[in-house]
Amino acid sequence: MKNYSIYILFVTVGLLISCKKEQEKPKVIYETTAKTANSIVVDTNKVLVADLPVHMDGTNYLLYPIGDLNFAKRMNYGSSNRNNSISYTVSNYGEYEITGFLNNIKFKEIGKDTIYALTDKPVIIQSATYLKDHASKNKQQLMVYVLGDMDTNKDAKLDESDIKALYISEINGKNFTKLSTDFQELIDWKYLEISNSIFFRTIEDTNKNGEMDSNDKVIYSKINLLDKEWKVENYDPT
Repeated sequence: MKNYSIYILFVTVGLLISCKKEQEKPKVIYETTAKTANSIVVDTNKVLVADLPVHMDGTNYLLYPIGDLNFAKRMNYGSSNRNNSISYTVSNYGEYEITGFLNNIKFKEIGKDTIYALTDKPVIIQSATYLKDHASKNKQQLMVYVLGDMDTNKDAKLDESDIKALYISEINGKNFTKLSTDFQELIDWKYLEISNSIFFRTIEDTNKNGEMDSNDKVIYSKINLLDKEWKVENYDPT
């Protein structure tokens, strides 16, 4: 009986692993007709809520993180909080950075009534960072975003399984601009105060196997923030 139980255990584990592999999808699925975030199926069960406003020190704007309450519940599942209370928090705020899986961010200038959205397109914002050091040196207040903006795995939804992109805007959300290239996944980015530049790395699925791996090409890019057009330049340090 003991050996039979061990056999059942191994079979169960094997089935779970097999099911997990079947459920895993490539990050990019290529089709003859390109589909972007516009092909996303609208989730009618989605409940959007706004966190209390965030103020970046030295700016004149309030930022309201907007997120999916149902997604926030799933993220909070299994936490140490066992009192069955509902958490309406959809973001976290660190030093000059908002993180989470946000559907949008809304902006309001202090002293004015108008509240407006960063974008009217489907996105999943994972981080929004205020470049405080750049602002203090150059009087230019900017936000940098890491987000998903394309349904690259063609599952008709936009989530953390899709590739990440790099965006920038002014502190008021205006001039929201994509810096990375479509279908290139952001690896990381860095602001260097000494050169007033953002450096970032992306990876391109050059072998078209749907995954970003060591066989693909890493692309190095930078922008000079003092250039009003935020022109992206490629460089090769390798």
